[in-house]
Amino acid sequence: MQPYFQLDDDVIHLNHAAVAPWPRQTAQAVKAFAEENARQGSKDYDCWLLREKELRQRLAQLINAPSTDEIALLKSTSEGLSVIAYGLRWNSGDNIVIPAEEFPSNRIVWQSLESLGVETRLVPVTELDDPEQALIGAMDNNTRLLSCSSVQYATGLRLDIERMGHACKQSDTLFCVDAIQSIGALQFDVKACQADFVVADGHKWMLGPEGSALFYCRKALIAQLELKQFGWHMVQDVSDFNKKEWQPNQTAQRFECGSPNMTGIVALHASLGLLLDIGMDSVEKQLMEKSAYLVKQLAALKNIEILSPLDDNRRAGIVLFSKRDADTEALYRHLQKHNVICAMRGGGIRFSPHFYTPLEKIDKAVSLVSEFR
Repeated sequence: MQPYFQLDDDVIHLNHAAVAPWPRQTAQAVKAFAEENARQGSKDYDCWLLREKELRQRLAQLINAPSTDEIALLKSTSEGLSVIAYGLRWNSGDNIVIPAEEFPSNRIVWQSLESLGVETRLVPVTELDDPEQALIGAMDNNTRLLSCSSVQYATGLRLDIERMGHACKQSDTLFCVDAIQSIGALQFDVKACQADFVVADGHKWMLGPEGSALFYCRKALIAQLELKQFGWHMVQDVSDFNKKEWQPNQTAQRFECGSPNMTGIVALHASLGLLLDIGMDSVEKQLMEKSAYLVKQLAALKNIEILSPLDDNRRAGIVLFSKRDADTEALYRHLQKHNVICAMRGGGIRFSPHFYTPLEKIDKAVSLVSEFR
């Protein structure tokens, strides 16, 4: 785990699918930023803006975006999805297709459009051999948008977003990917999946803070999303405060209405620096090895049912399981009591290690599951 993290020795952090710990260098960067601000205020604000620019570059690199012009820094996944939902112009009779098991962020926002005559089609995917075909098959001539998580938050089911992106392009349907459960864990290529929109908060697998999120909008669609928020930061001439006539920024910065979250920018910039220095190919390889090891150790126990996919092409960093002879909530409390940071999701216990998680910590967590009666 060293030198990347400084978690207490007795903490077993298996909750990166919820809120991740900060790497050592991220904590140091935020501490240095706070001390700088306390000593000299915003004297070096121009340097802060350079860091903001670098963060956009790192996010673009992380998802293989063609340009930083397509990257906005928003507060959350939910905000990004709302920018899309209320930026598109809908017609009564339009429909949106999503997996039925989506996290509420990627369901509620679309269902809120029902007053405009827009239908949200919920397609169950968890138990299917071909979930992509079910989603594609639910589309018709009135489908304006297909929105899905690249990895389902409860079971960890990984969807073939390249296949769905191709189908959307063939049918002239917009494609939105909630990538919060994959960016920072798995390699992500926005060109390959042909997504029109990608949203992901930084506080999970990207190892950043809450309140700093990636919003990607394909260049051709930037001007087509109607703006609902306005402020000084979203205009073309952002530094000309005396100009009375204004135009929205031509880049995705038009979706950032107010002052940037500089503390969040400092933190996410540092966290992404770590991931990119290691290389997402290496991060993914180590993560997949850790989740495979976890599945193997859990499956060796009696009365354990693995609820996550076992196929390598369907797995990600999430391992969901239940213990047949134990109350799930009681097991969860037992694990939390022994400093195993995890979650209850999808009718079971969700473990989500990252690339750096030591095997001995995984072994300890599995031992605590085994001993619980």
